[in-house]
Amino acid sequence: MKLNRYLFKSTIVGALGGLLFGFDTAVIAGTTHQLTQIFHLTPGALGFTVSIALWGTVIGAMSAGAIGQKIGGREALRIMAVLYVISAIGSAFSWNWTALVVFRFIGGLGIGGSSVLGPVYIAELAPAKWRGRLVGLFQINIVVGILLAYASNFIISQMHLGLSEWRWELGIAGLPAVLFLVMLFGIPRSSRWLVTQNRIDEAREVLQLMGTPNSEEELREIVDSIHLERSARSEPLFRWKYRLPIFLAVTIGMFNQLSGINAILYYLNDIFRAGGFSAVSGNLQAVLVGAMNLVATLLAMTVIDKLGRKTLLLTGAIGTAVSLAGVAAIFFMQRDQKYLVWLLVAYIFFFAISQGSVIWVYISEVFPTRVRSKGQSVGSSAHWIMNALISGTFPLLAKRSAGSPFVFFSVMMVLQFFVVLFIYPETKGITLEDMQHRLGIE
Repeated sequence: MKLNRYLFKSTIVGALGGLLFGFDTAVIAGTTHQLTQIFHLTPGALGFTVSIALWGTVIGAMSAGAIGQKIGGREALRIMAVLYVISAIGSAFSWNWTALVVFRFIGGLGIGGSSVLGPVYIAELAPAKWRGRLVGLFQINIVVGILLAYASNFIISQMHLGLSEWRWELGIAGLPAVLFLVMLFGIPRSSRWLVTQNRIDEAREVLQLMGTPNSEEELREIVDSIHLERSARSEPLFRWKYRLPIFLAVTIGMFNQLSGINAILYYLNDIFRAGGFSAVSGNLQAVLVGAMNLVATLLAMTVIDKLGRKTLLLTGAIGTAVSLAGVAAIFFMQRDQKYLVWLLVAYIFFFAISQGSVIWVYISEVFPTRVRSKGQSVGSSAHWIMNALISGTFPLLAKRSAGSPFVFFSVMMVLQFFVVLFIYPETKGITLEDMQHRLGIE
């Protein structure tokens, strides 16, 4: 079958939530220095200002699934789009620090919700043949959003807006947010959600609209799968036989953040400033880091099924550990700062081709169907909670010593290497049913 325009349009709109996700999480990097000066923030208060959005993300991610099931993914995404718009406009016009914190928290709710709802909406619309590639667009859009945030910060920094610069950097996110909201009114409901509401005729129409070659057969498969899910819904996750999958999901989520990735993305301009670079230079180098993030993510998508998940995780652990150790050495020795940007570019490359691309695929592969959604929720929660904790404490650690956070991140990557080497199974080319047997799940 061909990718028709209705399926393409719906996928692009669903994936646009990923672009806003990436943009809103990374754009704060360009504002941290000015926010610290204007609101007289201590390192702890700065960490709270950055991490409050992530605590909103945790709540948004944990509650979005239930909202999406109740009113449908399309309608739930509209709510997230409204939250994005409120957050962008509110942040731009914040009258004090408390207002800024509240609007960032609201934005976090939108980020967390769209991180769950976007991929699910695309997966439920896409035919099996296209599903992997189309859902992958959401991850690509996150990375594109990060790059656009850094590019936006650089362009705005060239406009010499003075003390209002941070308002423009945060408020500009309102433009794609409004576009996202408007475009959500031009796409259909998910056929799978319509079946859960017993609206079978509408579901059939959506399948036909998406260009499904045999809509009746696929409709029967959806009905059968939903009946199977309902019968297995009472299966609890926290049982002894699921101990290894739970360990794998929680640790890969935690290690993803113990690499320091989001702390580095959020405080990238501060890191460059600590290395002796100007604000403009830091903004420009942030664009270079964001561009490498995109290139490496695209590369990873082409090799993940060839090289395997475990191989990529091991390679990434070594590369990130060495790169982070190099960054720490520059700060401790106060020399060779010219290599800082290249070490961070190398770090982003090794992260993006490994953990950045493997985490969500791996978590979905180690759980049996009857508890997969619950398992993904646990892994995702571990990821976001660790993100909030590390991003909130990074300024405090960096205040004592600019190099100490990077030593910690490097050591964590060495630890991850051995945990993956001795405990993580390879999932490449193995059916989900066979994986259950290998993990000792009957």
